[in-house]
Amino acid sequence: MAEQHKKKGKLYLIPTTLGDVEPLEVIPLSIKRVIENVNYYIVENEKTARQSIKRIHPKKSQPNLHIELLNKFTKPEEIPQFLTPCLNGYDVGIISEAGCPGVADPGADVVALAHEKGIQVVPLVGPSSILLALMASGMNGQSFAFHGYLPIDKTEKKRAIKKLEKHSKEFNQSQIFIETPYRNDKLMSDFTTTLHPATLLCVASDITLPTEYIKTQPIAQWKKSNLSLHKRPTIFIFHAKG
Repeated sequence: MAEQHKKKGKLYLIPTTLGDVEPLEVIPLSIKRVIENVNYYIVENEKTARQSIKRIHPKKSQPNLHIELLNKFTKPEEIPQFLTPCLNGYDVGIISEAGCPGVADPGADVVALAHEKGIQVVPLVGPSSILLALMASGMNGQSFAFHGYLPIDKTEKKRAIKKLEKHSKEFNQSQIFIETPYRNDKLMSDFTTTLHPATLLCVASDITLPTEYIKTQPIAQWKKSNLSLHKRPTIFIFHAKG
């Protein structure tokens, strides 16, 4: 008799909070139920992942957790072993540092490999700062592009901003960016000095937190503002008027 194939586990993409807020205020109970049943995790930082799991499910047994690290120090050849539990019939969860795994966050390489190995990938509902900012911006939710980080070099950054502003105007497309929080004020300055005065800019900081700030207005208005974004997680979106 042929050996029966073992059923593979699933790969769950588990969002977490965008900052220090009660998890169940922004995360559905379905995530708590998944964490209750999953003991294998792929995370960016073990300490914060364990804290997140404990806050979402305080009774979860921490000693039973098996955790693999996926960050800038992870070698590509290490990734396949992260999915070994799935191949052995156990579910695995990827937990983001903030927001959704695989979206401006590590995880995409593991997900791509899961598809190659025939492992079911299950995305779970949770907060994405990118989508929440776009929703609240009043800009074009039908056509938008997320670019991540702009170049650090001042000349290259200015060139990229002008190019994307032209693209936004020509194609009626909103342009979305993030920055390392301590560089937020510098990027804000770059936008106000480079973009056309009529171009709309949305600044969305501390999304879902008590200190949440979301505002859209023309660059001409932003130039009059003394807003400080230092060390506040922020999404920037601009849209050039046609």
